[in-house]
Amino acid sequence: MDATFGMLDAFAFVVFAVLIAVAVIAIVSLGQLPGRLARKWGHPQASAINVAGWIGVATGGLLWPLALIWAFMTPSRAAAAGMKENDHVRDIIEPEGAAQQQAPLQKASTEKETRR
Repeated sequence: MDATFGMLDAFAFVVFAVLIAVAVIAIVSLGQLPGRLARKWGHPQASAINVAGWIGVATGGLLWPLALIWAFMTPSRAAAAGMKENDHVRDIIEPEGAAQQQAPLQKASTEKETRR
């Protein structure tokens, strides 16, 4: 039995290394795709979609299509309005009276600028 390392063996190792590199690049690209699309289109849940895409890749592609579909879906107006401003957190940080007092001050400053 000959135990030498020939030219065909080296070629086989190079081909095998290239195939592994291409597979890793494809998996990483697919894992990033839903999150990238969601961020590109300004989806309000882009970070959650990014996580779902990576979890989908980690589970062997079972949940990845759901993340991709989620990236293409836009939330309804009522849901989007609720996501933009969380009322419960805002009320804890700043009482309702303070929020109502600030609004007239902002309007007054814009009215002065338009009069000039």
